[in-house]
Amino acid sequence: MDGIVECVANFSEGRDQAIVQALIDAVASTAGVVLLDHSMDTDHHRSVLTFCGGQDATIEAAFRAVRIATELIDLRSHVGVHPRIGATDVVPFIPIRDTTMQDCVQLAKRLGGRVGRELGIPVFLYERAAARADHGPLEAVRRGGVEGLAFRMASDPDWTPDFGPSRLHPSAGAIAIGARPALIAYNVNLRSTEVDKARSIARAVRQSSGGLPHLKAIGVELASRGMVQVAMNLTDYEVTPLLTAFQAVKTEAAKRGITVASSELIGLVPEAALDQAAAASLQLDRFNSDQVLETKIAEAALAKKEPVETLSGFLSALASAKPTPAGGSTAAFVGALAASLGVMGARLGGSSDRAQRLLELSRQLHRLVQTDTDVYTELMDAYRIPKEHSDRPHAISIALQRATEVPLEIAELSCEVAQSLHLLHEGAKPTIQSDLAVGQIIAIAAAQAGLVTVRTNINAQRNQQLITTMQFRISKAMESLEELKGLC
Repeated sequence: MDGIVECVANFSEGRDQAIVQALIDAVASTAGVVLLDHSMDTDHHRSVLTFCGGQDATIEAAFRAVRIATELIDLRSHVGVHPRIGATDVVPFIPIRDTTMQDCVQLAKRLGGRVGRELGIPVFLYERAAARADHGPLEAVRRGGVEGLAFRMASDPDWTPDFGPSRLHPSAGAIAIGARPALIAYNVNLRSTEVDKARSIARAVRQSSGGLPHLKAIGVELASRGMVQVAMNLTDYEVTPLLTAFQAVKTEAAKRGITVASSELIGLVPEAALDQAAAASLQLDRFNSDQVLETKIAEAALAKKEPVETLSGFLSALASAKPTPAGGSTAAFVGALAASLGVMGARLGGSSDRAQRLLELSRQLHRLVQTDTDVYTELMDAYRIPKEHSDRPHAISIALQRATEVPLEIAELSCEVAQSLHLLHEGAKPTIQSDLAVGQIIAIAAAQAGLVTVRTNINAQRNQQLITTMQFRISKAMESLEELKGLC
């Protein structure tokens, strides 16, 4: 299997069971894909399908569902409380196993191109896949709903779709397709029918209004249940945990004389987020996810002991008279080593959530060791195309893009490793502080090394549009690196 990715597709249909079933069937019938979860909500008039599989299979399942939604859902007659811009409203890809965020960015572009080309629907890339910084947040794409997006498309050149026609599809609208980390969709239901108060609570708790970081929130009416709701997305549950979001809504509701009826999760949630909530609510001292029985069983079943010869093999390959592996692979390997040092420090310090994230970063960087070798080989193959071939410039341009994106992801991930190690170092025991300092130093070195390769390859790029697309991420990575250097 070509790695595992998750897709959480949102459709503007929550009342017609037959349509939702057709969407489910489109996904479930795709070979190599597993449907993990589905939900539909009458008031939101929305259904969410969560599925995972190999990269190619997941794209195929997503396209089949989008095609069915385009055939069966007419946005012109749609009325629901949830913001939306399309019959298929949003399709994000999330890296799970043996895949990276950059893989998911490529999946978003591949699906977007196919949707625009075959279905005639305008596609806007968002989050990590966004080509423009102002298109990154999903709420920016949805601002003003269908009408607001249509106005921007007609009047502002910056809102030309990334793929597809320059005007909305008559019945299917537009689609936001992107790549992002896992988020938690979490709603708190209130014993009230006053939607204005729910909206004021949402304003008080969400980041954009000065509330909790990494929390998005809106207030909506649940007419079928005779109550109102604060609907939230937690985009980084380590910074703002579930319990923190719940308590913030509860506190703001109490100020307005409203009590909480219940709360609900939409779709799937990382186990670590529930461990975190349980530990906080029970005030557990030094709780570690390794204390969860099922976690230990899963780790034992999946553990793969790599031989020591793996390192000596990499060193031998690096020293050979061959162009690969080379600098980019080395940067990825060093970043993975730094992250693994952080895992050790986090586990010894009882920080299970940070240990889990650093373990994921270590695995991602480890995979990029081979990926960097692969993209460099692809670039060399492109340069070998005879100069008289008309497709040579395009092939070189695309190969250079990949050869730039991979070391850029190495730099981004290594910066995140260094930041996590710095935070761990501040409260660590003296016995492991030096190990965390070493990890932070080599993570910074890995990030800087990755950016060296980035600059080399982007300077060879002749496609100005691709250069512009990459420049925002490069600038952000360079800013992060400079900030990290100041912490050492």
